[in-house]
Amino acid sequence: MSRRNNVRGPSSALTEFLRESGITPTTVARRAQARQATEAQPAAGPSAQPQQGTEDVEMVEAEDVQPADGFESDHLDEPDEPTPPRKRKLSKAAEAKLKAKEKEKAKKKAKKDDDVDYDDEDEDPYSALSKMWRDDLPKPPVGSFETCVRCQKQFTVTKYTVAANPPPGYLCHPCAKSSGSDPFKKPAAPRKRKPAGDKRNVTSYEERRLPSLASICIQVISKHIDDVEALGDIGTMNLDEIAKSLARNRSLNAENATLFYSVENERLTLYDVTNLTPPALCTLASLNPNLTSLRLDFCGHMDDTVATAWATSLPQLKRVELLGPFLVRAPAWQSFFRAHPGLEGFLITQSPRFDIECMRVLVQSCPNLRELRLKEVGQLSDAFLEEIKPLGGQLTHLDLSYPGTADALSEAALIDLLACVGSSLEHLDLSGNLDVTDGVLFRGLKPHVLRLNALILANVTELTDAGVAEFFETWQAKPLFKLDLSRNHNLADAALAALIKHSGAELTELNINGWKDVSENVLKAIPKCMPMIRKLDVGFCRAVDNFLIKDILEQCPDIQEVKVWGCQRITEYCPRKRGVNIYGIETAQIF
Repeated sequence: MSRRNNVRGPSSALTEFLRESGITPTTVARRAQARQATEAQPAAGPSAQPQQGTEDVEMVEAEDVQPADGFESDHLDEPDEPTPPRKRKLSKAAEAKLKAKEKEKAKKKAKKDDDVDYDDEDEDPYSALSKMWRDDLPKPPVGSFETCVRCQKQFTVTKYTVAANPPPGYLCHPCAKSSGSDPFKKPAAPRKRKPAGDKRNVTSYEERRLPSLASICIQVISKHIDDVEALGDIGTMNLDEIAKSLARNRSLNAENATLFYSVENERLTLYDVTNLTPPALCTLASLNPNLTSLRLDFCGHMDDTVATAWATSLPQLKRVELLGPFLVRAPAWQSFFRAHPGLEGFLITQSPRFDIECMRVLVQSCPNLRELRLKEVGQLSDAFLEEIKPLGGQLTHLDLSYPGTADALSEAALIDLLACVGSSLEHLDLSGNLDVTDGVLFRGLKPHVLRLNALILANVTELTDAGVAEFFETWQAKPLFKLDLSRNHNLADAALAALIKHSGAELTELNINGWKDVSENVLKAIPKCMPMIRKLDVGFCRAVDNFLIKDILEQCPDIQEVKVWGCQRITEYCPRKRGVNIYGIETAQIF
Protein backbone atom coordinates (compact mmCIF):
# COMPACT_ATOMS: atom_id res chain seq x y z
CA MET A 1 0.00 0.00 0.00
CA SER A 2 1.57 3.25 -1.18
CA ARG A 3 1.44 6.50 0.68
CA ARG A 4 -0.29 9.36 -1.23
CA ASN A 5 -0.08 12.15 1.35
CA ASN A 6 2.76 14.62 1.79
CA VAL A 7 3.26 14.06 5.48
CA ARG A 8 6.95 13.63 6.31
CA GLY A 9 8.73 12.85 9.54
CA PRO A 10 11.63 14.78 11.01
CA SER A 11 14.87 14.78 9.03
CA SER A 12 18.44 15.49 9.91
CA ALA A 13 20.48 18.52 8.80
CA LEU A 14 22.54 16.42 6.37
CA THR A 15 19.41 15.02 4.73
CA GLU A 16 17.99 18.51 4.35
CA PHE A 17 21.26 19.74 2.81
CA LEU A 18 21.38 16.89 0.28
CA ARG A 19 17.77 17.50 -0.71
CA GLU A 20 18.44 21.18 -1.37
CA SER A 21 21.47 20.22 -3.50
CA GLY A 22 19.36 17.95 -5.67
CA ILE A 23 20.71 14.73 -4.19
CA THR A 24 17.80 12.43 -3.59
CA PRO A 25 17.57 8.67 -3.32
CA THR A 26 16.31 8.52 -6.93
CA THR A 27 19.20 10.49 -8.38
CA VAL A 28 21.72 8.59 -6.31
CA ALA A 29 20.37 5.27 -7.52
CA ARG A 30 20.34 6.45 -11.13
CA ARG A 31 23.95 7.66 -11.00
CA ALA A 32 25.08 4.43 -9.36
CA GLN A 33 23.50 2.38 -12.14
CA ALA A 34 25.14 4.56 -14.78
CA ARG A 35 28.54 4.17 -13.12
CA GLN A 36 28.20 0.42 -13.02
CA ALA A 37 27.27 0.34 -16.69
CA THR A 38 30.29 2.50 -17.56
CA GLU A 39 32.68 0.25 -15.61
CA ALA A 40 31.30 -2.76 -17.39
CA GLN A 41 32.25 -1.33 -20.85
CA PRO A 42 35.93 -1.70 -22.02
CA ALA A 43 37.97 1.48 -21.89
CA ALA A 44 38.27 2.73 -25.54
CA GLY A 45 40.14 5.96 -25.09
CA PRO A 46 39.91 9.33 -23.60
CA SER A 47 36.23 9.49 -24.36
CA ALA A 48 35.72 6.76 -21.79
CA GLN A 49 37.15 8.94 -19.02
CA PRO A 50 34.50 10.36 -16.71
CA GLN A 51 33.78 14.01 -17.05
CA GLN A 52 35.16 16.39 -14.44
CA GLY A 53 32.75 18.57 -12.60
CA THR A 54 30.15 18.77 -9.99
CA GLU A 55 28.78 15.38 -10.87
CA ASP A 56 32.06 13.76 -9.89
CA VAL A 57 31.94 15.39 -6.52
CA GLU A 58 28.39 14.30 -6.05
CA MET A 59 29.19 10.74 -7.07
CA VAL A 60 32.18 10.60 -4.75
CA GLU A 61 30.01 11.74 -1.91
CA ALA A 62 27.47 9.07 -2.72
CA GLU A 63 29.87 6.19 -3.48
CA ASP A 64 29.43 4.53 -0.20
CA VAL A 65 25.66 4.55 -0.37
CA GLN A 66 24.34 1.16 -1.31
CA PRO A 67 21.43 1.35 -3.73
CA ALA A 68 18.39 -0.52 -2.64
CA ASP A 69 14.67 -0.29 -2.97
CA GLY A 70 12.77 1.64 -0.33
CA PHE A 71 15.48 4.20 0.62
CA GLU A 72 14.61 6.38 3.59
CA SER A 73 15.96 9.88 3.78
CA ASP A 74 16.43 9.67 7.55
CA HIS A 75 19.21 7.11 7.18
CA LEU A 76 21.34 8.86 4.56
CA ASP A 77 23.56 10.55 7.16
CA GLU A 78 24.29 7.36 9.14
CA PRO A 79 27.59 5.46 8.64
CA ASP A 80 27.65 2.46 6.46
CA GLU A 81 27.47 -0.67 8.66
CA PRO A 82 27.37 -4.21 7.39
CA THR A 83 24.15 -5.99 8.03
CA PRO A 84 24.74 -8.31 10.97
CA PRO A 85 24.35 -11.97 10.10
CA ARG A 86 21.29 -13.59 11.35
CA LYS A 87 21.98 -15.76 14.42
CA ARG A 88 20.90 -19.30 14.39
CA LYS A 89 18.99 -20.43 17.43
CA LEU A 90 21.09 -22.86 19.51
CA SER A 91 19.91 -25.80 21.53
CA LYS A 92 20.12 -25.79 25.31
CA ALA A 93 23.06 -28.18 25.32
CA ALA A 94 24.97 -26.04 22.83
CA GLU A 95 24.24 -22.91 24.84
CA ALA A 96 25.52 -24.54 28.04
CA LYS A 97 28.67 -25.70 26.29
CA LEU A 98 29.27 -22.21 24.87
CA LYS A 99 28.80 -20.61 28.28
CA ALA A 100 31.27 -23.05 29.85
CA LYS A 101 33.90 -22.18 27.24
CA GLU A 102 33.36 -18.47 27.80
CA LYS A 103 33.75 -18.89 31.57
CA GLU A 104 36.95 -20.88 31.14
CA LYS A 105 38.39 -18.22 28.85
CA ALA A 106 37.44 -15.52 31.34
CA LYS A 107 39.16 -17.41 34.18
CA LYS A 108 42.36 -17.88 32.16
CA LYS A 109 42.38 -14.23 31.21
CA ALA A 110 41.81 -13.12 34.82
CA LYS A 111 44.58 -15.45 36.08
CA LYS A 112 46.97 -14.11 33.44
CA ASP A 113 46.16 -10.53 34.41
CA ASP A 114 46.70 -11.38 38.10
CA ASP A 115 50.09 -12.93 37.36
CA VAL A 116 51.14 -9.86 35.41
CA ASP A 117 50.00 -7.55 38.19
CA TYR A 118 51.66 -9.72 40.81
CA ASP A 119 54.96 -9.72 38.97
CA ASP A 120 54.76 -5.98 38.38
CA GLU A 121 54.35 -5.35 42.10
CA ASP A 122 57.51 -7.28 42.98
CA GLU A 123 59.63 -5.83 40.19
CA ASP A 124 61.92 -2.98 41.08
CA PRO A 125 61.94 -0.34 38.29
CA TYR A 126 65.46 0.71 39.24
CA SER A 127 66.90 -2.78 39.19
CA ALA A 128 65.05 -4.30 36.22
CA LEU A 129 66.97 -3.59 33.04
CA SER A 130 63.87 -3.81 30.92
CA LYS A 131 62.27 -0.88 32.75
CA MET A 132 65.33 1.16 33.37
CA TRP A 133 64.50 3.57 30.56
CA ARG A 134 61.30 5.53 30.26
CA ASP A 135 59.24 5.09 27.12
CA ASP A 136 59.17 8.83 26.52
CA LEU A 137 62.97 9.20 26.78
CA PRO A 138 65.37 8.02 24.08
CA LYS A 139 67.98 5.59 25.34
CA PRO A 140 71.46 7.01 24.86
CA PRO A 141 73.89 4.65 23.17
CA VAL A 142 76.28 2.70 25.39
CA GLY A 143 79.70 4.29 25.39
CA SER A 144 78.44 7.84 24.81
CA PHE A 145 79.04 10.65 27.25
CA GLU A 146 76.33 12.23 29.37
CA THR A 147 76.28 14.85 32.10
CA CYS A 148 74.89 13.85 35.48
CA VAL A 149 71.90 16.03 36.31
CA ARG A 150 72.83 16.02 40.00
CA CYS A 151 76.62 16.48 40.25
CA GLN A 152 77.04 17.95 36.72
CA LYS A 153 79.96 15.61 36.02
CA GLN A 154 80.48 13.91 32.73
CA PHE A 155 80.31 10.09 32.73
CA THR A 156 80.24 7.23 30.25
CA VAL A 157 76.84 5.64 29.61
CA THR A 158 76.63 1.91 30.30
CA LYS A 159 73.76 -0.52 30.41
CA TYR A 160 73.56 0.10 34.15
CA THR A 161 73.02 3.86 33.79
CA VAL A 162 69.87 4.98 35.64
CA ALA A 163 67.52 7.67 34.41
CA ALA A 164 66.93 10.59 36.74
CA ASN A 165 63.71 10.71 38.68
CA PRO A 166 62.05 13.07 37.93
CA PRO A 167 63.28 13.20 34.31
CA PRO A 168 64.89 14.39 32.11
CA GLY A 169 68.55 13.40 32.31
CA TYR A 170 70.59 10.58 33.77
CA LEU A 171 72.59 9.89 36.92
CA CYS A 172 76.15 8.69 37.30
CA HIS A 173 76.77 5.56 39.36
CA PRO A 174 77.71 7.36 42.64
CA CYS A 175 74.66 9.61 42.45
CA ALA A 176 72.42 6.66 41.60
CA LYS A 177 73.64 4.79 44.71
CA SER A 178 73.22 7.85 46.92
CA SER A 179 69.64 8.22 45.69
CA GLY A 180 68.80 4.77 47.10
CA SER A 181 68.85 2.66 43.94
CA ASP A 182 71.54 0.14 43.16
CA PRO A 183 72.24 0.13 39.40
CA PHE A 184 74.09 -3.19 39.66
CA LYS A 185 71.32 -4.99 41.50
CA LYS A 186 70.08 -8.07 39.70
CA PRO A 187 66.37 -8.16 38.94
CA ALA A 188 64.41 -10.24 41.44
CA ALA A 189 63.03 -13.47 40.11
CA PRO A 190 59.23 -13.29 39.88
CA ARG A 191 57.52 -15.28 42.56
CA LYS A 192 55.28 -18.05 41.40
CA ARG A 193 51.74 -18.12 42.64
CA LYS A 194 50.66 -21.26 44.43
CA PRO A 195 47.79 -23.12 42.82
CA ALA A 196 44.55 -22.81 44.72
CA GLY A 197 44.54 -26.55 45.36
CA ASP A 198 47.94 -26.41 47.09
CA LYS A 199 46.80 -23.60 49.34
CA ARG A 200 43.89 -25.66 50.57
CA ASN A 201 46.07 -28.68 51.42
CA VAL A 202 47.17 -27.96 54.98
CA THR A 203 49.84 -30.37 56.24
CA SER A 204 48.99 -31.11 59.87
CA TYR A 205 51.39 -34.01 60.30
CA GLU A 206 54.57 -35.27 58.76
CA GLU A 207 54.26 -38.63 57.10
CA ARG A 208 57.08 -41.01 57.87
CA ARG A 209 58.34 -42.23 54.53
CA LEU A 210 61.05 -44.63 55.67
CA PRO A 211 60.12 -47.44 58.10
CA SER A 212 62.21 -48.09 61.17
CA LEU A 213 64.68 -50.95 61.33
CA ALA A 214 62.57 -52.78 63.89
CA SER A 215 59.47 -52.64 61.69
CA ILE A 216 61.48 -53.90 58.70
CA CYS A 217 62.76 -56.86 60.73
CA ILE A 218 59.25 -57.61 61.97
CA GLN A 219 57.86 -57.53 58.45
CA VAL A 220 60.62 -59.77 57.11
CA ILE A 221 60.20 -62.30 59.91
CA SER A 222 56.41 -62.25 59.59
CA LYS A 223 56.58 -62.68 55.81
CA HIS A 224 58.98 -65.62 55.99
CA ILE A 225 57.59 -67.19 59.14
CA ASP A 226 57.69 -70.64 57.53
CA ASP A 227 61.41 -70.30 56.85
CA VAL A 228 62.36 -68.67 60.13
CA GLU A 229 64.02 -71.90 61.28
CA ALA A 230 66.76 -71.21 58.76
CA LEU A 231 67.96 -68.39 61.01
CA GLY A 232 69.01 -70.92 63.59
CA ASP A 233 68.74 -70.38 67.34
CA ILE A 234 67.50 -66.82 67.83
CA GLY A 235 67.87 -66.90 71.59
CA THR A 236 65.48 -66.14 74.43
CA MET A 237 66.60 -62.55 74.84
CA ASN A 238 66.17 -61.76 71.15
CA LEU A 239 62.76 -63.42 71.11
CA ASP A 240 61.67 -61.25 74.01
CA GLU A 241 62.78 -58.10 72.19
CA ILE A 242 60.89 -59.19 69.08
CA ALA A 243 57.81 -59.80 71.22
CA LYS A 244 58.05 -56.27 72.62
CA SER A 245 58.43 -54.81 69.14
CA LEU A 246 55.39 -56.72 67.93
CA ALA A 247 53.44 -55.43 70.92
CA ARG A 248 54.30 -51.82 70.11
CA ASN A 249 52.84 -52.19 66.64
CA ARG A 250 50.13 -54.63 67.74
CA SER A 251 51.35 -56.89 64.92
CA LEU A 252 51.18 -60.24 66.70
CA ASN A 253 48.66 -62.54 65.04
CA ALA A 254 47.98 -66.24 64.59
CA GLU A 255 50.42 -66.49 61.66
CA ASN A 256 53.55 -65.01 63.23
CA ALA A 257 52.86 -66.11 66.82
CA THR A 258 54.29 -69.53 65.97
CA LEU A 259 57.73 -67.91 66.01
CA PHE A 260 57.56 -67.99 69.81
CA TYR A 261 56.18 -71.51 70.13
CA SER A 262 58.29 -74.56 70.90
CA VAL A 263 57.82 -77.87 72.62
CA GLU A 264 60.87 -77.07 74.73
CA ASN A 265 59.45 -73.78 76.03
CA GLU A 266 59.01 -73.55 79.77
CA ARG A 267 58.32 -69.82 79.93
CA LEU A 268 56.32 -67.74 77.46
CA THR A 269 55.60 -64.00 77.59
CA LEU A 270 53.53 -62.20 74.97
CA TYR A 271 52.89 -58.53 75.63
CA ASP A 272 49.88 -58.01 73.37
CA VAL A 273 47.66 -60.86 72.16
CA THR A 274 44.71 -58.69 71.14
CA ASN A 275 44.65 -60.26 67.67
CA LEU A 276 44.76 -63.86 68.90
CA THR A 277 41.32 -65.43 68.70
CA PRO A 278 40.17 -68.30 70.97
CA PRO A 279 41.31 -70.99 68.46
CA ALA A 280 44.73 -69.32 68.28
CA LEU A 281 44.97 -69.29 72.08
CA CYS A 282 44.07 -72.98 72.16
CA THR A 283 46.80 -73.63 69.56
CA LEU A 284 49.25 -71.82 71.84
CA ALA A 285 48.66 -74.40 74.57
CA SER A 286 48.91 -77.31 72.14
CA LEU A 287 52.27 -76.19 70.72
CA ASN A 288 53.78 -75.36 74.13
CA PRO A 289 52.76 -78.33 76.29
CA ASN A 290 55.66 -78.04 78.74
CA LEU A 291 55.04 -74.48 79.87
CA THR A 292 55.46 -73.78 83.57
CA SER A 293 55.05 -69.99 83.39
CA LEU A 294 52.70 -68.12 81.05
CA ARG A 295 52.09 -64.38 80.76
CA LEU A 296 49.60 -62.89 78.30
CA ASP A 297 48.71 -59.21 78.20
CA PHE A 298 45.49 -57.90 76.66
CA CYS A 299 43.99 -61.36 76.29
CA GLY A 300 40.46 -60.07 75.76
CA HIS A 301 39.52 -62.95 73.42
CA MET A 302 40.16 -65.57 76.06
CA ASP A 303 36.90 -67.33 76.95
CA ASP A 304 35.68 -70.56 78.54
CA THR A 305 36.86 -72.74 75.65
CA VAL A 306 40.41 -71.45 76.09
CA ALA A 307 40.40 -72.04 79.84
CA THR A 308 39.08 -75.57 79.28
CA ALA A 309 41.75 -76.29 76.65
CA TRP A 310 44.47 -75.03 78.96
CA ALA A 311 43.22 -77.29 81.73
CA THR A 312 44.19 -80.33 79.65
CA SER A 313 46.99 -79.04 77.38
CA LEU A 314 49.17 -77.37 80.05
CA PRO A 315 49.51 -79.97 82.81
CA GLN A 316 52.80 -78.56 84.18
CA LEU A 317 51.69 -74.94 84.45
CA LYS A 318 52.68 -73.40 87.80
CA ARG A 319 52.36 -69.68 87.20
CA VAL A 320 49.86 -67.79 85.04
CA GLU A 321 49.64 -64.00 84.63
CA LEU A 322 46.75 -62.61 82.60
CA LEU A 323 45.68 -59.06 81.76
CA GLY A 324 42.06 -58.66 80.71
CA PRO A 325 40.49 -62.19 80.78
CA PHE A 326 37.05 -60.70 81.34
CA LEU A 327 35.18 -63.28 79.18
CA VAL A 328 36.05 -66.29 81.33
CA ARG A 329 33.14 -67.35 83.53
CA ALA A 330 33.30 -68.77 87.04
CA PRO A 331 32.80 -72.50 86.12
CA ALA A 332 35.70 -72.36 83.64
CA TRP A 333 37.97 -70.81 86.29
CA GLN A 334 37.04 -73.52 88.76
CA SER A 335 37.78 -76.30 86.26
CA PHE A 336 41.13 -74.69 85.50
CA PHE A 337 42.06 -74.57 89.21
CA ARG A 338 41.08 -78.18 89.81
CA ALA A 339 43.20 -79.29 86.84
CA HIS A 340 46.30 -77.51 88.20
CA PRO A 341 46.77 -78.44 91.85
CA GLY A 342 50.44 -77.48 91.66
CA LEU A 343 49.68 -73.85 90.73
CA GLU A 344 51.95 -71.48 92.66
CA GLY A 345 51.15 -68.15 91.07
CA PHE A 346 47.79 -66.78 89.91
CA LEU A 347 47.89 -63.14 88.86
CA ILE A 348 44.93 -61.65 87.01
CA THR A 349 43.85 -58.09 86.21
CA GLN A 350 40.36 -57.02 85.14
CA SER A 351 38.25 -60.13 85.55
CA PRO A 352 34.74 -59.04 86.60
CA ARG A 353 33.31 -62.61 86.61
CA PHE A 354 35.77 -63.93 89.16
CA ASP A 355 33.58 -64.47 92.24
CA ILE A 356 33.90 -65.72 95.81
CA GLU A 357 33.33 -69.36 94.77
CA CYS A 358 36.30 -69.15 92.39
CA MET A 359 38.40 -67.81 95.25
CA ARG A 360 37.34 -70.69 97.49
CA VAL A 361 38.12 -73.34 94.84
CA LEU A 362 41.50 -71.68 94.12
CA VAL A 363 42.62 -71.87 97.75
CA GLN A 364 41.33 -75.42 98.22
CA SER A 365 42.71 -76.82 94.95
CA CYS A 366 46.08 -75.03 94.99
CA PRO A 367 47.49 -75.35 98.50
CA ASN A 368 50.98 -74.26 97.35
CA LEU A 369 49.85 -70.86 96.09
CA ARG A 370 52.51 -68.21 96.78
CA GLU A 371 51.60 -65.35 94.45
CA LEU A 372 48.10 -63.89 94.26
CA ARG A 373 46.93 -60.88 92.34
CA LEU A 374 43.29 -59.86 92.20
CA LYS A 375 43.66 -56.41 90.66
CA GLU A 376 40.61 -54.54 89.43
CA VAL A 377 38.33 -57.45 90.23
CA GLY A 378 34.82 -56.07 90.41
CA GLN A 379 33.41 -58.52 93.00
CA LEU A 380 36.29 -58.22 95.47
CA SER A 381 35.03 -57.83 99.05
CA ASP A 382 35.82 -58.70 102.69
CA ALA A 383 34.61 -62.26 102.04
CA PHE A 384 37.55 -62.78 99.68
CA LEU A 385 39.94 -61.88 102.50
CA GLU A 386 38.50 -64.65 104.67
CA GLU A 387 39.27 -67.20 101.94
CA ILE A 388 42.85 -65.92 101.59
CA LYS A 389 43.70 -66.37 105.28
CA PRO A 390 44.52 -70.11 104.98
CA LEU A 391 47.49 -69.14 102.77
CA GLY A 392 49.25 -67.57 105.72
CA GLY A 393 52.90 -68.49 106.13
CA GLN A 394 53.47 -69.21 102.40
CA LEU A 395 52.05 -66.23 100.52
CA THR A 396 54.87 -63.93 99.37
CA HIS A 397 53.09 -61.75 96.80
CA LEU A 398 49.67 -60.15 97.47
CA ASP A 399 47.96 -57.59 95.26
CA LEU A 400 44.44 -56.43 96.13
CA SER A 401 44.57 -53.04 94.41
CA TYR A 402 41.73 -51.05 92.90
CA PRO A 403 38.68 -53.18 93.73
CA GLY A 404 35.31 -52.60 92.05
CA THR A 405 34.40 -50.01 94.68
CA ALA A 406 36.97 -47.98 96.62
CA ASP A 407 35.54 -48.99 100.01
CA ALA A 408 35.05 -52.68 99.18
CA LEU A 409 37.77 -53.74 101.66
CA SER A 410 37.33 -52.45 105.19
CA GLU A 411 40.13 -51.42 107.52
CA ALA A 412 39.37 -54.15 110.07
CA ALA A 413 39.30 -56.91 107.44
CA LEU A 414 42.65 -55.77 106.03
CA ILE A 415 44.27 -55.72 109.48
CA ASP A 416 43.00 -59.25 110.20
CA LEU A 417 44.30 -60.49 106.85
CA LEU A 418 47.77 -58.98 107.41
CA ALA A 419 47.89 -60.59 110.82
CA CYS A 420 47.38 -64.00 109.14
CA VAL A 421 49.53 -63.74 106.00
CA GLY A 422 51.88 -60.82 106.74
CA SER A 423 54.75 -62.83 108.19
CA SER A 424 55.81 -64.20 104.76
CA LEU A 425 54.84 -61.28 102.52
CA GLU A 426 57.56 -59.74 100.37
CA HIS A 427 55.34 -57.77 98.00
CA LEU A 428 52.17 -55.92 99.08
CA ASP A 429 49.94 -53.71 96.95
CA LEU A 430 46.83 -52.12 98.51
CA SER A 431 46.51 -49.17 96.12
CA GLY A 432 43.13 -47.58 95.52
CA ASN A 433 41.56 -48.78 98.79
CA LEU A 434 39.81 -45.93 100.53
CA ASP A 435 39.88 -47.55 103.99
CA VAL A 436 43.67 -47.95 104.11
CA THR A 437 44.53 -45.45 106.83
CA ASP A 438 47.25 -44.90 109.40
CA GLY A 439 45.56 -47.65 111.41
CA VAL A 440 46.43 -50.25 108.78
CA LEU A 441 50.07 -49.15 108.98
CA PHE A 442 50.32 -49.30 112.77
CA ARG A 443 48.08 -52.30 113.52
CA GLY A 444 48.57 -54.29 110.34
CA LEU A 445 51.99 -53.69 108.73
CA LYS A 446 54.07 -52.57 111.69
CA PRO A 447 53.61 -55.65 113.93
CA HIS A 448 53.02 -58.39 111.33
CA VAL A 449 54.77 -57.48 108.05
CA LEU A 450 58.53 -57.38 108.56
CA ARG A 451 59.94 -59.03 105.40
CA LEU A 452 58.64 -56.68 102.76
CA ASN A 453 60.78 -55.78 99.77
CA ALA A 454 58.14 -53.80 97.87
CA LEU A 455 55.32 -51.69 99.32
CA ILE A 456 52.78 -50.01 97.03
CA LEU A 457 50.18 -47.72 98.59
CA ALA A 458 49.26 -45.43 95.70
CA ASN A 459 46.14 -43.29 95.73
CA VAL A 460 45.42 -43.97 99.40
CA THR A 461 44.25 -40.51 100.35
CA GLU A 462 43.53 -41.18 104.03
CA LEU A 463 47.20 -41.48 104.94
CA THR A 464 48.67 -38.51 106.81
CA ASP A 465 52.12 -37.00 106.76
CA ALA A 466 52.66 -37.42 110.50
CA GLY A 467 51.34 -41.00 110.50
CA VAL A 468 53.58 -42.17 107.66
CA ALA A 469 56.58 -40.44 109.24
CA GLU A 470 56.00 -42.12 112.58
CA PHE A 471 55.44 -45.50 110.89
CA PHE A 472 58.83 -45.45 109.12
CA GLU A 473 60.60 -44.14 112.20
CA THR A 474 59.32 -47.00 114.39
CA TRP A 475 59.05 -49.83 111.84
CA GLN A 476 61.58 -52.54 112.60
CA ALA A 477 61.46 -54.16 109.16
CA LYS A 478 64.40 -54.34 106.80
CA PRO A 479 64.87 -51.57 104.19
CA LEU A 480 62.59 -51.63 101.17
CA PHE A 481 63.76 -52.03 97.58
CA LYS A 482 60.64 -50.53 95.99
CA LEU A 483 58.29 -47.95 97.47
CA ASP A 484 55.30 -46.31 95.77
CA LEU A 485 53.33 -43.70 97.72
CA SER A 486 52.17 -41.68 94.72
CA ARG A 487 49.02 -39.55 94.52
CA ASN A 488 48.84 -39.07 98.28
CA HIS A 489 48.62 -35.30 98.42
CA ASN A 490 48.72 -35.14 102.25
CA LEU A 491 52.29 -36.48 102.42
CA ALA A 492 55.16 -34.00 102.62
CA ASP A 493 58.51 -33.33 104.33
CA ALA A 494 58.14 -35.49 107.44
CA ALA A 495 57.13 -38.63 105.53
CA LEU A 496 59.89 -38.22 102.93
CA ALA A 497 62.58 -37.63 105.53
CA ALA A 498 61.49 -40.69 107.54
CA LEU A 499 61.35 -43.09 104.59
CA ILE A 500 64.74 -41.88 103.33
CA LYS A 501 66.18 -42.57 106.75
CA HIS A 502 64.60 -46.03 106.88
CA SER A 503 65.13 -47.37 103.34
CA GLY A 504 67.13 -44.76 101.44
CA ALA A 505 70.32 -46.81 101.32
CA GLU A 506 68.63 -49.80 99.61
CA LEU A 507 65.88 -48.22 97.53
CA THR A 508 66.07 -48.83 93.79
CA GLU A 509 62.59 -47.50 92.88
CA LEU A 510 60.80 -44.57 94.51
CA ASN A 511 57.55 -42.93 93.44
CA ILE A 512 56.36 -39.81 95.27
CA ASN A 513 54.31 -38.41 92.40
CA GLY A 514 51.81 -35.83 93.64
CA TRP A 515 53.62 -34.76 96.82
CA LYS A 516 52.99 -31.12 96.02
CA ASP A 517 54.01 -29.69 99.41
CA VAL A 518 57.40 -31.35 99.84
CA SER A 519 60.16 -28.76 100.23
CA GLU A 520 63.37 -28.31 98.29
CA ASN A 521 65.58 -28.97 101.32
CA VAL A 522 64.14 -32.45 101.91
CA LEU A 523 64.25 -33.30 98.20
CA LYS A 524 67.97 -32.58 98.20
CA ALA A 525 68.42 -35.61 100.48
CA ILE A 526 67.39 -37.97 97.66
CA PRO A 527 70.68 -37.84 95.71
CA LYS A 528 72.69 -37.79 98.94
CA CYS A 529 71.04 -40.74 100.67
CA MET A 530 69.91 -42.97 97.77
CA PRO A 531 73.03 -44.17 95.95
CA MET A 532 71.29 -47.25 94.48
CA ILE A 533 68.21 -45.53 93.07
CA ARG A 534 67.40 -46.53 89.48
CA LYS A 535 63.87 -45.28 88.85
CA LEU A 536 62.57 -42.08 90.41
CA ASP A 537 59.21 -40.35 89.94
CA VAL A 538 58.99 -36.84 91.41
CA GLY A 539 56.17 -35.64 89.19
CA PHE A 540 54.01 -32.77 90.47
CA CYS A 541 56.47 -32.00 93.25
CA ARG A 542 56.55 -28.23 92.96
CA ALA A 543 60.02 -27.74 94.42
CA VAL A 544 61.82 -29.92 91.86
CA ASP A 545 64.11 -27.84 89.64
CA ASN A 546 67.09 -28.20 87.31
CA PHE A 547 69.59 -28.21 90.18
CA LEU A 548 67.95 -31.22 91.85
CA ILE A 549 68.02 -33.16 88.57
CA LYS A 550 71.68 -32.21 88.17
CA ASP A 551 72.51 -33.58 91.64
CA ILE A 552 70.62 -36.80 90.92
CA LEU A 553 72.47 -37.39 87.66
CA GLU A 554 75.84 -36.71 89.26
CA GLN A 555 75.44 -38.52 92.59
CA CYS A 556 73.30 -41.52 91.59
CA PRO A 557 75.45 -43.68 89.28
CA ASP A 558 72.75 -46.33 88.67
CA ILE A 559 69.95 -43.94 87.76
CA GLN A 560 68.10 -45.02 84.59
CA GLU A 561 64.78 -43.17 84.59
CA VAL A 562 63.49 -39.91 86.08
CA LYS A 563 59.91 -38.67 85.69
CA VAL A 564 59.23 -34.98 86.23
CA TRP A 565 55.69 -34.54 84.93
CA GLY A 566 54.09 -31.34 86.19
CA CYS A 567 57.29 -29.84 87.61
CA GLN A 568 56.99 -26.23 86.48
CA ARG A 569 60.48 -25.26 87.61
CA ILE A 570 62.04 -27.71 85.19
CA THR A 571 63.05 -25.88 82.02
CA GLU A 572 64.42 -26.85 78.64
CA TYR A 573 67.90 -26.31 80.08
CA CYS A 574 67.49 -29.28 82.41
CA PRO A 575 70.74 -31.29 82.59
CA ARG A 576 70.90 -34.57 80.70
CA LYS A 577 73.00 -37.67 80.89
CA ARG A 578 73.61 -40.37 78.35
CA GLY A 579 71.67 -43.51 79.17
CA VAL A 580 69.19 -41.77 81.48
CA ASN A 581 65.61 -41.18 80.32
CA ILE A 582 64.00 -38.01 81.66
CA TYR A 583 60.26 -37.93 81.08
CA GLY A 584 57.98 -34.94 81.50
CA ILE A 585 60.09 -31.94 80.44
CA GLU A 586 57.91 -29.39 78.68
CA THR A 587 60.04 -29.61 75.53
CA ALA A 588 58.57 -33.13 75.14
CA GLN A 589 61.92 -34.72 74.32
CA ILE A 590 63.26 -37.97 75.73
CA PHE A 591 66.95 -38.29 76.49
